[in-house]
Parts: sequence; C-alpha cells; structure tokens
Amino acid sequence: MSYTRNLFIREPESTKKKRKETEQLQNVISLRINDDEKKTLEKLTKTTSKSITEIMREAIDLWKSRQRKLCM
Repeated sequence: MSYTRNLFIREPESTKKKRKETEQLQNVISLRINDDEKKTLEKLTKTTSKSITEIMREAIDLWKSRQRKLCM
C-alpha cells in the first residue's frame, strides 16, 4: 500500500494537489529521540505551523546542502 505525502503533513491545498499526482511515498523511518529533542520539535511545530515530518525533511535537505558545500 502506498501513501501520498499529503496524508501525513499539513500543506497548502495547491501543494497537496501537485504532490498527490506526482509523488508516492512508501518508506517509513522510525527515530528515537530524547525528551529535550522532542520538546524542541513540538515547539517548532507550534511556531512554524509545520508538521514534524516537514521539519525533518527540511533538516535533511539542509544537511545535504551543507555536505555538498563541504565536498566542493
């Protein structure tokens, strides 16, 4: 069974429609974090109106872009 990204995160309607048509997500990753990290994520979700999934994807993208800069 495959799920589209918009089933798990809050996104503007226009973005939901685009992703629903193009991106099927099938992978789930489980992550263990400590209490402080969880509190930080909860604060970020409240202040940014983004889901934990969106925040984690942004963190991965940021890490990837920094790694590219280090390799150049």
